[in-house]
Amino acid sequence: RLERMLGHLSALMHPNPKSDLVVGFGAGVTAGSFVLYPGIERIVICEIEPLIPQVVSKYFEPENYNVLQDPRVQIVYDDARHFVLTTKEKFDIITSDPIHPWVKGAATLYTTEYFQKVREHLNPGGVVTQWVPLYDSTEDVVKSEIATFFKTFPNGTVWSSDLMGKGYDTVLLGQDGPARIDLDALAARFARPDHQRVVESLAQVRFSPPLSLMTAYAGSATDLRRWMEDASINTDRNLRLQYLAGMVVNLSEADRIFSSIRRYFRFPDEIFVGSPVMREGLRQALTDGTN
Repeated sequence: RLERMLGHLSALMHPNPKSDLVVGFGAGVTAGSFVLYPGIERIVICEIEPLIPQVVSKYFEPENYNVLQDPRVQIVYDDARHFVLTTKEKFDIITSDPIHPWVKGAATLYTTEYFQKVREHLNPGGVVTQWVPLYDSTEDVVKSEIATFFKTFPNGTVWSSDLMGKGYDTVLLGQDGPARIDLDALAARFARPDHQRVVESLAQVRFSPPLSLMTAYAGSATDLRRWMEDASINTDRNLRLQYLAGMVVNLSEADRIFSSIRRYFRFPDEIFVGSPVMREGLRQALTDGTN
């Protein structure tokens, strides 16, 4: 569910994505989500460990849509920081699902400097998504991750992969411009024949009807400003996150952290636009928390 969200949220928040960069391959599920979009012409996967795509992907071909065999895919075996710092290419979408920040070196993929470089490699109107785990974390750790991301993407939003109020992962979404989601345009997109496989993919992870993906919305940078007031910003010079996260391995506070974020929730009239019927239906679903 989380990996599909990283892919589909990114692609659907862009009106017509042509290219995307996926940081971290894993089982290939996030990268595979993009092959379902007919307009996408180029998918670049940056993975530091060559054995992951070569060995792991074949065990998840139904889930990742056999992504490695898609002619649009290019795999770059490199450290993501090095790739982003050295490539001249820009993308419509950049999505990142690295390992936990307490793993040595991983916290560099959660710094302000990294996020700024990511933003520089977005095409106009581009979208970036970032995985933030709630498990093996404390509220201070999650605050640091979210506040650092929002420092670069001040119009960013938080999305939860929870089911019925239980969840252990979130997705941060930032855009090159103000956050604005047209519900009617999304509904029309889901109704198109060339998006039928996207609808099926979402249904497999319990987003059915597909517009229920919008009920994953959990908050915005503006609404969470007070919650983040005491957050430690993670930079290249201090890498505070690596040490904050390293002290709480195996801690299980995901539900409490998510509840803390939800306390600041309000329906964002300035983000969700569309017909009154669409907006009211989403408002009720978000207020009830029934996703």
